[in-house]
Amino acid sequence: MGSTDSPDHHIIVVPEGRYCPVPDLVFPDPYTYELHIHASTPADKLAERIRDATILILSAVPFPAAHLSAACTPRLRMIAVMASGTDHVDLGACRARGITVAGPGARMKFGVMERVVRGGGWMGGSCHSLLGDGRGREAPTCGEEVLGLVGFGGVGQRIAEIGRVLGMDVLVAERKGAEMVREGRVAFGDVLRRATVIVLILPKTPDSVNLISTAELAVMQPHAILINVSRGGIVDEEALVAALKAGAAGPANSVLAREETRDLNLILTPHVAWVAGTTTTNVKRITRENIEGWLAGRPVNVVT
Repeated sequence: MGSTDSPDHHIIVVPEGRYCPVPDLVFPDPYTYELHIHASTPADKLAERIRDATILILSAVPFPAAHLSAACTPRLRMIAVMASGTDHVDLGACRARGITVAGPGARMKFGVMERVVRGGGWMGGSCHSLLGDGRGREAPTCGEEVLGLVGFGGVGQRIAEIGRVLGMDVLVAERKGAEMVREGRVAFGDVLRRATVIVLILPKTPDSVNLISTAELAVMQPHAILINVSRGGIVDEEALVAALKAGAAGPANSVLAREETRDLNLILTPHVAWVAGTTTTNVKRITRENIEGWLAGRPVNVVT
């Protein structure tokens, strides 16, 4: 890498550049930068490649506290995330060192929203043939469906719009365990009981891990469709598989972190809902704005 002496010179490292093209950056005087892009980075090479970085542009590579320590990344000041979540970055470690983390927010919403509507499965009833095991049913019309949304950020709001256009009754869940229900929201448990289609669109945090488990699956309607376009781990995989095997849960379309399943009423899709032309353009633009805004002292889309 180049000189690390000047505080006005930034070293930008992209450990995993294969997922989304890095935007062109314009740094005003007196700032300069050099850019180091790696298509991918094996775990045993990561510390070496990020050692002198002042700015990191990340996609999916995990960044635990060890990589964010002053010993490993002594000059690191800013992280720009080009992914839909930040659960792979230890935000606590970043806060402790004053490292700014910024992400694209809801700019990936169009690709994810369309994946839910087109490929997520307004299939109604069983994923199996109606004659396969005798448990199937005729698919209801959209006007008969009740759409339950757990998470109401940019993606959730867009899915709600589409659901209403299709004639669905839309319920937005209040936070699980909340003592008060905000206007326009419905109690978490009531959404699970009433919805025929439940979509999970929320970040993975300590509070959302295993948000849907045995008790929650038990109160859902027998033919309810559960769609998880969030991270694996928000649904308790062992509980979901047990419910599907027992026939106690309807179709599921999920992101799984560990469990592999076959011959269940389950659809698994590649982690590619965000891959769309508009999404890529938006993420590049927002990443550029995040870095240049931070450099100008006007940070935007800050996570921590």
